[in-house]
Amino acid sequence: MKQLRLKVLAGLFLGAGVLSWGAARLWDAVGTLPSVPLAAPIVLAAIAVVLAATALSLRARLKAQRDRRPGAKGVEPLMAARAVVFGQASALVAAVVSGMYGGAGVFLLGSLDMPARREQAVYAAFSVVAGIAVIAAALFLERVCRLPDDENGTGAAGTAK
Repeated sequence: MKQLRLKVLAGLFLGAGVLSWGAARLWDAVGTLPSVPLAAPIVLAAIAVVLAATALSLRARLKAQRDRRPGAKGVEPLMAARAVVFGQASALVAAVVSGMYGGAGVFLLGSLDMPARREQAVYAAFSVVAGIAVIAAALFLERVCRLPDDENGTGAAGTAK
């Protein structure tokens, strides 16, 4: 497995943001701009919590396994690989979704005098923050599942080479 690259995530975020901003301008000129759902930041925050909890659980289990504690529950390599894949997929999707909401939020900054648009801008801002939390949790999970001999970041994360 290849490690996530911040440049790729930033590129996805910026690309989706620019496209979303342009689409919001066009859509607003033609008709009514679709709203940012209240559920967007909530769902992204829930994914971030799940990723962080998984990372903390795996980190504790790996530490107990390394310390050879009696009765320590080990971590199966396939389970760690699945967790890393889930984290990577979540980070990629969160980068695109956050970029989309960020672009819409930037467009909405021009009309904060209207209460409905101001509310939508707040939802978009919270969605971007929650998306960044997903990315941070995914990177933490990836770091937790990295093999000890893979500290240079060139090989697999969470699985054998």
